[in-house]
Amino acid sequence: MRAQLETENCENENGQTEDPWDDPDVVVVYTPKFDEYGLPVRDGGTSMVVIGYCPWCGARLPQSRRDAWFDAVEGLGLDPWEDELPQEYRTDAWWNADPAPAQHRDHVEPERVVTPS
Repeated sequence: MRAQLETENCENENGQTEDPWDDPDVVVVYTPKFDEYGLPVRDGGTSMVVIGYCPWCGARLPQSRRDAWFDAVEGLGLDPWEDELPQEYRTDAWWNADPAPAQHRDHVEPERVVTPS
């Protein structure tokens, strides 16, 4: 899966930001902010079908943090659609700095988790 994986807004060899939704060769995308893997929908936008298992080996992927992200943003008293969000909520920094990240992934067999790096 790592060979097919593209991280949202990654840089190419020239240092330019690429959008994996524009590349028809990209099969699986990863969205760090939500810790989600998905199959891109080729409709001109950034939609994807979120997947819970690797399509090649069947390994369980980390559970999406999308609901937790919305809860955290709303817990700050912000509207995720209208308000300017702090920088850490635009990336994976909001959850990646968690001192106990394992508590979010108890259901995953660590030796079989597929990660973007």
